[in-house]
Amino acid sequence: MSIEGGCYCGAVRYRIEEEDPPCYACFCTDCQTRSGSTFALTLPVWRSKFVVEGECVTGARTLATGAEMTIHCCAECLTGLYSENDQLPDLAIVRAGTLDDGSGLVPAAFMWTRSKQAWIALPENARSYETQPDHPAEWMDFLELGRRPQ
Repeated sequence: MSIEGGCYCGAVRYRIEEEDPPCYACFCTDCQTRSGSTFALTLPVWRSKFVVEGECVTGARTLATGAEMTIHCCAECLTGLYSENDQLPDLAIVRAGTLDDGSGLVPAAFMWTRSKQAWIALPENARSYETQPDHPAEWMDFLELGRRPQ
């Protein structure tokens, strides 16, 4: 089974060849600015299980952590679809709002809570980070992605 999504105009479509990839909500100011909202809901998926069709344009940014991030957007409507991070090269970070149906998504964790808007209340006992996991290995453990795709 796969999950599908795409941009606003339909020129770019993608398929995630996983049934239930984990997702997280990020409240960092970069995500707030890029999404134009109070947080970004994202799905880290294996690049080997992520297929994109259509033309994308890219932009790059160096994050506060020193990681180089590349953002992929539809060349026609400029919808931000996914990003890549040089510190986690096997993953694509998909914007959940671009899924055809994201209604069943529940964040596994909340990142950069020190930057969240004060009116947002997190679920009780939610896994949350004031910033984010410190090392790529901790990300993998947290996301239960430590198993390599087969």
